[in-house]
Amino acid sequence: MSPIWLTTLPARALLLRSLRATLDEAGFVEVETPVRIPAPANEPHILPPPSGRAFLRASPELQMKPLVALGLPRIYQIGPCFRAGERGDRHNPEFTLLEWYRGRADYLAVLGDLKKLLRDAAAAVCGSHEITYRGTAIDLAGSWEKIPVREAFRRFAGWDPIDDFDAERFDLDMALKVEPALPRDRPCVLIDYPAQAASLARLRADDPRVAERWEAYVGGLEICNAYGELVDAAEQRARFEAARAEKRALGETAFDLDEDFLAALSRMPPSGGAALGVDRLAMLLLDATAIDDIRAFCPPIGSLW
Repeated sequence: MSPIWLTTLPARALLLRSLRATLDEAGFVEVETPVRIPAPANEPHILPPPSGRAFLRASPELQMKPLVALGLPRIYQIGPCFRAGERGDRHNPEFTLLEWYRGRADYLAVLGDLKKLLRDAAAAVCGSHEITYRGTAIDLAGSWEKIPVREAFRRFAGWDPIDDFDAERFDLDMALKVEPALPRDRPCVLIDYPAQAASLARLRADDPRVAERWEAYVGGLEICNAYGELVDAAEQRARFEAARAEKRALGETAFDLDEDFLAALSRMPPSGGAALGVDRLAMLLLDATAIDDIRAFCPPIGSLW
C-alpha cells in the first residue's frame, strides 16, 4: 500500500463529489447500469474481460443510450469499466469512467459540459481553475485550442487521413506524431475524425467522410472522448457487423449484437454523448505521474489480468 493514498484518495473523493454536483445542477439524472453485460460493442483492439457467460463492460454506452431513447433526456453515470491487456502508467485494466448524454443536443454541447466540469473540479480539488501539471501551468478557464483531425495530421504527420484513410498508420501516427505535438499549456480538442475511426458516431451532413467526434487533451493527457451519437439503427447494425468481421480477422473474440440496444436506437433523439476518464482527470489535478498514485490497489505492471 502506498502512503501517497493518504493525500490522493481524499482528493479523489472531492473530485467525484464535484463531478456529480456539476451535472446534478445542470439537470442530469445519475443512473446505474449493469457492469456485467451479455453483448459488448464490437470494437477492434478493445477486449472486455469475460465473466462467466457474460463480459465486464468496457463502457456503459450500450446500456445508457436506451435510457435516453426511453425519455430520460440528460443522464450520467460514474462507475467501473474494464479492458484486458491495458496496464501502464496511464492505464489500468479496471478504470473509472464518467459517461453522460444530452438528448436533442450535439457533440459541441457536451464540450461545453466538459469545460464546466473541469473548471469546477479544479476549484474543488486545487482551489483554483489554474493548475500545474508536469511543470506546465494550465488555465482551465482560459481558451481551448480546437484543431480538426485533418489539419493536425497534415501539420504533424504529413498526410490527410480523410482523403486516404489507413487505420494502422492513423493509430500509429496519432500516438507517435500528433499527440506529442499538441499544446501542453492549454486544453486542446481534436475534432472531426475520419468516419472509419468513429463507429458509433453520426457523420457530418456536409461531408460524410467525417464523423462528429472529438477528443480532449489537457497537459498531454487524453481525458475525454465524445460523439454526436448515431441514431440510425440500420447503419449501426452494418457498422457492428463490419467490426465483428474485423475482430475475427484479428483473432479477437467477436460478440453477438445487442439487439435490445439496436431496437432502442431508432427511438433515440439526436444526442451528444461523452466519456471522461476519471482516473486521468485525478492524475491531472493532482500532478500525478502514474495511475497507481491516485487509484488504490492497481495490479503490478506486467502482471496478467
